[in-house]
Amino acid sequence: MSNLFNLDGPVLQFINKIVYSVYLNILWFVCCIPVVTVGASTTALFYVTLKISKNEEGSITKAFFHSFQQNLKQGTLIWLLLLALGIILGIDGYILYHMRFENVFWTLCTAVFCVAAAAYAIVLMYIFPLLARFDNTVGAMFKNALFIGVRFLFCTALMAVIYFVMLLVIVRFFTPAVIFGEGLCALLCSYLLSNILQLCQEKTEDHADAASELLNS
Repeated sequence: MSNLFNLDGPVLQFINKIVYSVYLNILWFVCCIPVVTVGASTTALFYVTLKISKNEEGSITKAFFHSFQQNLKQGTLIWLLLLALGIILGIDGYILYHMRFENVFWTLCTAVFCVAAAAYAIVLMYIFPLLARFDNTVGAMFKNALFIGVRFLFCTALMAVIYFVMLLVIVRFFTPAVIFGEGLCALLCSYLLSNILQLCQEKTEDHADAASELLNS
């Protein structure tokens, strides 16, 4: 029983990770204040939480700001694109909700909107963890985020539940839980994503090796 509470025991390790998530949530929130930096801040958050999920965290603050600076340009561009798409989807949803015509055209438009909204949510959940782990073009990031989200639907559903439960707890039951907020959500999602991103990295390396062999042959 005493081993549970030593410095390397599971209880203190768990408490440490919760404390890390709170600290990261504060860093994330502060770096999101300019609004346009939300993408870079979220990427930096996942950069650190993915390391924590593999017990490779090291210096939390240093790692966070290293990723923030490294991905500032691309993260900002991705975020602004997502923000613009989100505004368009919000306007479309508002119009469809208030039209509510019971005809084939309205039903078709609503179905298209639901598919687009689901795709948007998937990309939103996956694109910043991918940016934290891989170097790629913006277009490839969007495509890969959607492809991986659809490919691993069970993981996607669990991530959606994590975000929904956190939002529900903060809004309906215990507002001070906002101190955990995105930091805890990112940490929990990182445990789900760790093996998936590792698999993607291995496949990327295999393709790179195959391409290199073809060039050298």
